[in-house]
Amino acid sequence: MEPIIDGQLWLVLLAVSFIAGYIDAVAGGGGMLTVPALLTSGLPPHIALGTNKLAASFGSFTASVTFYRQRLFDPIFWRHAIVFTAIGACIGTLVIDSLDTAILDKIIPVVISISAIYMLFSKTAIDSEHGLPTNDRKNKIKQAVQGFTLGAYDGFAGPGTGAFWTATSTAIYRMNLLLSAGLARSTNFISNFVSLLTFIYLGHVNFLLGLAMGLFIMMGSWLGARSAIKYGGKFIRPVFIIIALGMSINLAIQAW
Repeated sequence: MEPIIDGQLWLVLLAVSFIAGYIDAVAGGGGMLTVPALLTSGLPPHIALGTNKLAASFGSFTASVTFYRQRLFDPIFWRHAIVFTAIGACIGTLVIDSLDTAILDKIIPVVISISAIYMLFSKTAIDSEHGLPTNDRKNKIKQAVQGFTLGAYDGFAGPGTGAFWTATSTAIYRMNLLLSAGLARSTNFISNFVSLLTFIYLGHVNFLLGLAMGLFIMMGSWLGARSAIKYGGKFIRPVFIIIALGMSINLAIQAW
């Protein structure tokens, strides 16, 4: 049975959702805040992950549309990444559904902590001026491998997926930060949505909480996407890494 969430905790979750939506649109990694917050509220791990996918889909959709309208994402060019991201997300979600709740309680804080530490030390080429790569066979293979890998990770756990997309896209395709962020936000929406559909099928979603959090994530994402386009993502990174690590340590202490 799911725990009853009181009014004060609702306010905390909605505030975290707005901040996470802003952060996710700017630099990626909003799930490093929302997943620990949902787990701290007492939700079982599978329900927390499924509810987070519902909430996160709002923000990733809003951000992806914003980048698309600014011509920073071309769905035809990235079609192989889109298809394999969807396949990976479905498989990753099915895998995590097969794991015992007690195991997830121990795995998730570790995954979130590793994601946050990676973001802390990763070097993203923020000032790169390079555009889209050559659309050849080699590029399509890269899209497929990257899409499946990160899609599976997002379906399995998720925190930091957008940040991983941004960092790896800059490194693999030698693109500038905004094009990498546009790809990250759009493929992140694909994996969020496919994973959400799978969680709904499995019965692991708190719809009322997910929809409420999703609206606040959407508002934060709308503002964050515009900030990212105007200022870039470097300025926000230290703040959300500190918060994510703090919440992860708290969860780890409870689980271990």
